[in-house]
Amino acid sequence: MSDAAERHRRQVESWNGPMGQQWAQNEARTERGLMPLTEALLAAAAAQPGERVLDIGCGCGGYTLALGRAVGATGRVTGADVSTAVLEVAEATKADNTGYVLADASTHDFAGTAADLLTSRFGVMFFGDPDAAFANLHRALKPSGRLVFACWRAVADNPWARIPQQAIFSVIDRPPPPHPEEPGPFAFGDEARIRRILAAGGFKDPAITPFDFEMLFPADPAAAAAAISTGPIGGRLLRDKPDEVRAAAVAAIAAAVTPCVSNGFTRLGASVWIVIARA
Repeated sequence: MSDAAERHRRQVESWNGPMGQQWAQNEARTERGLMPLTEALLAAAAAQPGERVLDIGCGCGGYTLALGRAVGATGRVTGADVSTAVLEVAEATKADNTGYVLADASTHDFAGTAADLLTSRFGVMFFGDPDAAFANLHRALKPSGRLVFACWRAVADNPWARIPQQAIFSVIDRPPPPHPEEPGPFAFGDEARIRRILAAGGFKDPAITPFDFEMLFPADPAAAAAAISTGPIGGRLLRDKPDEVRAAAVAAIAAAVTPCVSNGFTRLGASVWIVIARA
């Protein structure tokens, strides 16, 4: 097995384990926190009535349902994900014009899909071999189709991740830095890497635009820290730690985010790329 294949295998395994379960459990909170980004991404995607849309890494289906409202009764949105846990949540709330498929989008045969729009809200950064994955997804688009997705910028640009991560590292040893090609939340932080991957996948004329918003957590720092400890950053770093270590980490996060409390919320900055390209 190649290094890229092994990296991808680990991601699929993780999303069908504790990470997928945590994402499913936190679905309502996640949707609230991502609302500003979801609205901006919907505007960029500009899904039209009657269009066929493919939502990659659809998670629990919140973005998929919003796309379904945009394409109307004559359109169709298909969400694809590798995680059975999140798709169980998505299936429970699907609309008449939305559907879901348990599929690895990097290898799944989407032949015949002929999508007008290929889109993703934080799903494309987890491909072990993104060049091959985007080439596969390119085949799902009409020749006139478009690609629109959101991905996190670097950790340094995202206080919602950087501040809790630094607090956690005051309690646990910092793990070794990831491989430069390691998939994960911040794997597409480098704009130049995105352009290279899109070109390798056959996409043209990429426009990569920064978008900043605030992630809102409870005003009580202890409650905010508890939520963060099971989210994308805390969940990965603390999942297998003993209870006493987790408790110490939550306390360190609470202290770190206390200065971020204002106007009824703990407010942590978030920064993404919104990427648009043509087939």
